[in-house]
Amino acid sequence: MTSPARTPPSLPPKQRQFPCTQCGADLVFAPGTDSLQCPYCGTANTIPASGEQVQEQDYLSELAQLSVDQPTVEVLAVHCDVCGAESTLKPNVTAAKCPFCGSGIVATGASKKLIKPQSLLPFRITLSDANERFSNWIRGLWFLPTKLKKHTDAAGLDGVYLPCWTYDCITDTQYTGQRGDYYWVTETYTTRINGRNVTQTRQVRKIRWSPVSGLVTEPFDDLMVMASNSLPRKQLDRLEPWDLNQLCPYEDEYLSGFVCQSYEINLQDGFESAQQMMQPVIAQAVRQDIGGDEQRIDSMNTQYHDIRYKHLLLPVWISAYRFQNKVYRFLVNARTGEVQGERPISWIKVMRMVVLILAGLALIVFWYS
Repeated sequence: MTSPARTPPSLPPKQRQFPCTQCGADLVFAPGTDSLQCPYCGTANTIPASGEQVQEQDYLSELAQLSVDQPTVEVLAVHCDVCGAESTLKPNVTAAKCPFCGSGIVATGASKKLIKPQSLLPFRITLSDANERFSNWIRGLWFLPTKLKKHTDAAGLDGVYLPCWTYDCITDTQYTGQRGDYYWVTETYTTRINGRNVTQTRQVRKIRWSPVSGLVTEPFDDLMVMASNSLPRKQLDRLEPWDLNQLCPYEDEYLSGFVCQSYEINLQDGFESAQQMMQPVIAQAVRQDIGGDEQRIDSMNTQYHDIRYKHLLLPVWISAYRFQNKVYRFLVNARTGEVQGERPISWIKVMRMVVLILAGLALIVFWYS
């Protein structure tokens, strides 16, 4: 009996490489340009324009396809056991440090299917510029631990593309509530003046409440939801704004030489986050529609129409370093140069400063006394 032929196991996807036409070395994207450049011989290759336009995709159609015929791209993903971040490594690199926490990671060859990005913002700030901003930031810090300098020097900066969703939609919200209008009444009261009871009047503000209901329509455009859980949300928010009007169609060439993180928040969960961001805006629109001097909202029922999305990549320079068993991060928006960072504090230096201030104050008091 002949045994059935076995299907050979599928090999993990290979990362695309771009060899130099002169020396054969791997070309990397040169920030601030539209070219790949050889780090050895300097040969530059212009990235050909795709001619495609960056367009939003239909959200509901995408969700329907995800369960049937998912339009995905298969990527090599490495997982950091310390911070949980998933990212990619450069071609032919099997071990490196995690750009999000500085821990060592080793590639396992695991692959996963993801929705392919439609667009990205290429790196504009160069590595040397980012390093200079890092140095200026470090030099400007007070009460920095003396031992930190060597840690930051050793950490270096990694160029990372962070995943992001943007959502467009139109919302229709049916609401019920109450409108409060101010009116004034004259109130008589008795007070004691110079030992005598005196009757006086005063104007008192009252509110007349009346029930209301209505419909408000509010459009949303490019509502941004970061699809990464690997960085503090406050730091990511402070890197804004992003020049989304300069988005380029996705091309593998832009990723050459950089790390690309896999999204950790999927398309549907991202829209749920976007809905939470819409609520305060919708509530404000409802209050304006109610009018009056004060408003009460009893109920809101929101319907979402014409939902569209973009999956895009945003460029960030990251330095993640460990100091006394805690992770600190320094981020640079690689488009605008906006800097955000975390830093430890030397409480010994703080106490020294406090002692010096107190001693100075004591000396001044002694001198004048």
